[in-house]
Amino acid sequence: MNRAKLKNYAWLSVAAALVTIALKSFAYWITGSVGLLSDAVESLVNLAAAIFALVILTIAARPPDDDHPYGHGKAEYFAGGVEGTLIFAAALSITYAAVRRLMVPQALEQMGLGLMICALASVVNGVVAWILLKKGREYNSITLEADAKHLLTDVWTSAAVIAGVGAVALTSWQPLDSLVALFAAANILWSGYQLVKRSVYGLMDSALPKCERDRINTVLEKYKAQGVQFHALRTHQAGARRFISVHVLVSGKLSVQQGHDIVEEIEQNLRGLFTDSTVMTHLEPNDDPLSWQDVGLDR
Repeated sequence: MNRAKLKNYAWLSVAAALVTIALKSFAYWITGSVGLLSDAVESLVNLAAAIFALVILTIAARPPDDDHPYGHGKAEYFAGGVEGTLIFAAALSITYAAVRRLMVPQALEQMGLGLMICALASVVNGVVAWILLKKGREYNSITLEADAKHLLTDVWTSAAVIAGVGAVALTSWQPLDSLVALFAAANILWSGYQLVKRSVYGLMDSALPKCERDRINTVLEKYKAQGVQFHALRTHQAGARRFISVHVLVSGKLSVQQGHDIVEEIEQNLRGLFTDSTVMTHLEPNDDPLSWQDVGLDR
């Protein structure tokens, strides 16, 4: 798939955010529930995150150039970092509103209609989140996955708010509305932390997950049985693209063409493990002492 087309899903997220902001704001207006206010604030964050995701996906889709020979895929990590920061800001604003409401309780109005509107907004978010998560995993887009998980967090937050406001309607205990809002804020903070953490790991060029490195080592083990040896295996991911580099040691008695044929076959098998992967090998003779001076990551 042309990755530029992923922007269409970001536009879908923007549309969903606009719809849910309108619905949840109306629900807050008619009920006065601080829990529903917290839900509406998070939808504002969803809108900002969706717009930023749209910009980032536009940048990430650009092909490699002289200044960015490895492509622009790493830009996707900025989306997660910014979205996580926006989530933190939303959680703080929700906490402030909830604490104020605890100090000055206020009776809620038209709770039944407000809950129905909030539930409708949650259905919109849930459907869009499912689409984004499916496409994000299918095309290995961290930006779409982050947006989807944020929307899913919104769905769970809305569920808690609906339960809280419903409990207020049944018990008439007004502080419960604020307590539910505080719980929603804590849940939002956790979601933001996870997004920021993943973005930082990506920007720091962390190695691929162990399960993926195990798949790489399984391929290499097959060649070790043929007398081929390996060291200095490096992996990292930039957006959707994985990068794998490894030194391949073969007998010095082989011709250049024979050695080249071996590394070409190894590269082809490694590229077959993942979509959007770049494999780089360095061919060395295993009987040359210099070949063993770079066993580590740096000589």
